[in-house]
Amino acid sequence: MATFEEEFKRQEPVFRRLSNYALLGKKTVVKGEENFIEGGPNIIVGNHIGSFKDVATIYQIVPRPFFFTGNEMFFNKEEFNFLIRKHLRRQLKNFGVSIDLILTPLKTLFVNYASNVIGKIGTIPVDIYQKKRLAIRKCQDYLRNGRAIIALQGRGRVMKKDPHPYVPSFRRGPSIISYNLYKEDGISVPVTPIAMFGTHVPFLVPAKIRVNVGEPMYITDYLGGDFTETVNRFREALEKRVKTLLAEFF
Repeated sequence: MATFEEEFKRQEPVFRRLSNYALLGKKTVVKGEENFIEGGPNIIVGNHIGSFKDVATIYQIVPRPFFFTGNEMFFNKEEFNFLIRKHLRRQLKNFGVSIDLILTPLKTLFVNYASNVIGKIGTIPVDIYQKKRLAIRKCQDYLRNGRAIIALQGRGRVMKKDPHPYVPSFRRGPSIISYNLYKEDGISVPVTPIAMFGTHVPFLVPAKIRVNVGEPMYITDYLGGDFTETVNRFREALEKRVKTLLAEFF
């Protein structure tokens, strides 16, 4: 049976093509790509404002095999199809209904392929409405084995009413994982912050996608007090760093 890494490599040409389709009309510019960690455990965190376009961008810029944490609805064809339809209608309003119908044959092929392959390449399912302890434990196991995981923060869209619409409040997951691995295994996992802008522009609309990659951050620089204090301090630092990276675009 193929490992996740072997399956990832086998499917990579398809991922590249799909990511190109997802980013039609858009050009990606990356700053700080030398800050990516090319081997060993690594968590990549960033803002999530462009739904599938964020995922496509990640596939184009990260220079190593990696594993996403993803909504468990992606693993079910009907639920995945519903998410895509909902995204198109939210972004393109009434025009999104027409696009959804026009793209139905292509979308069906994509959904069938993705929902079948997503588990084979090691994607970690997350129930976004319930406790995420199982996903956290699985992420820790992946990192112990020297893997990289992607933990994007947000709902996949710009939250216009939020005080920081392009960088929502970060969840504690990456910080908890970092803390647990340090305390339990003595592993100080590098956490790479990235900021993305332009992925929120609707599908097929021309735009420039800009990505700013920051230097790795470590839980060991934020230790102090009990578990809750350290985790919250690191969570806030990661969120602040991504906001700073984003501000450099303007």
